[in-house]
This record gives sequence, C-alpha cells and structure tokens, in this order.
Amino acid sequence: MYCYFCKKNIQEINFYDINILSRYISRSGKIKSQKKSGLCSKHQRETATAIKRARFMGFLPFVIK
Repeated sequence: MYCYFCKKNIQEINFYDINILSRYISRSGKIKSQKKSGLCSKHQRETATAIKRARFMGFLPFVIK
C-alpha cells in the first residue's frame, strides 16, 4: 500500500482541501491512524496538522453527530 500523496506527487497539503482531508477523518470525527489511512509518516503528520488547522478555521467540524 502506497501513500496517496507520494503516489500523486503532492508536495504540500493545504487545509483548504476539505475533500481530501475528509478521507482521513473517521465517522466519529477522529483523525485516522497511520495504519488505517495508509499514509507515510511525513504525510500523516502533515495531514493531522492540516486537519487541526481546518477545524480551527471552521472548515471541518470538531465533532460529527
């Protein structure tokens, strides 16, 4: 299993890309683990940071009901 961002050669993960970031959030609103998401370590850290920034800016919800 290859990392999605390495495969697509995406250099920078932007917190505005809600469609991409929503793939890595579970139904309960938690950030998926590296094993479940299939990302490499570098991109897992960047994705988690982007999700947290998007939540703070109001693009993604903190809790999904």
